[in-house]
Amino acid sequence: MKKFVLGLVFVKAVFLFAFAFSACQTAELSLLETTPSASPTPNATNAANENINRPTSEPYTGDLSIFEDENRAKNLQIDRVMDILKIEKGKTVADLGAGSGWFTTRAAKRAGEKGKVYAVEINQEYINYINERAKKENLANIQTVLGTEDDPKLPENSLDAALILKTYHEIAEPIKVMTKLRRAMKPRALVGIIDKNGKGDDHGVDKDSVILEMRRAGFDLIDQYDFVKPDGMDYFLVFRATRQSERK
Repeated sequence: MKKFVLGLVFVKAVFLFAFAFSACQTAELSLLETTPSASPTPNATNAANENINRPTSEPYTGDLSIFEDENRAKNLQIDRVMDILKIEKGKTVADLGAGSGWFTTRAAKRAGEKGKVYAVEINQEYINYINERAKKENLANIQTVLGTEDDPKLPENSLDAALILKTYHEIAEPIKVMTKLRRAMKPRALVGIIDKNGKGDDHGVDKDSVILEMRRAGFDLIDQYDFVKPDGMDYFLVFRATRQSERK
C-alpha cells in the first residue's frame, strides 16, 4: 500500500513539473511573438540613404573677383543656359552657391520686376556682398538666403528653375540638399548643374556621380550639354523632379 501511495505521489509530482515547464515555455514563446524584432529606425535608414561614398571639396572662401572674368558670360554661353532652363520674365529662380552673385544678377535681369531670384549661400560674407551688389545694380527682385550644408532653406513649391554653377562638388551633403531643393521646385521646374569632372575633392565631380545622386534625391536627367567647355567646365546637366507616380 505504501508503495502504491508513493508511486501515486511520484506520478503527480512528475505531472505537475511537466505542466509547469510547459506553461513556462508557452509564456516565453508568447513573449517572443509579441516583442518586436530589432530593425533600423526610420532616422537611421534615412541617414544611410543620404550618405555618399566620395569626397567633397572645401567651399571656396577667397576673393570673389575670380568670378567676374569679362569673358565668362561668352564662354559659358549663359544666355543659352537660361534659355534651356526656361528662365524668363516673371519666373522664380534659385542660384545655389551664388558666390559673388554673378549668375544671380543676370537671372534677376532676365526674370524682371515680376520675377524673383533667391541667391543661396552658406557664407555670410558673400550674402552681404550680394545684398550690396543688388542695391548698387538696383535689382530689387533678389533675395539672399543663408543656407546650411544640408539645407538651401528655400520655400516649398516656389521655384521655376535653379542653377548650381561650379558648386555641386562643394556640397557636403548633396542628397539632403537636393532632396530639399526638390520640395522647393514647382511641377515641371528645371535644375541645371554646371561642373567639371573630378574626384570630388579637387573642385570637380564625376558626371555619372552627379546623375546617380540626383536620381537618389528624386530627379531625372532630361538633357546634357558640353557647350560650357570654353569656361573650363565639362558638362551642363538638366534635371526635372521625378513625378510622384514614377518614384519607387
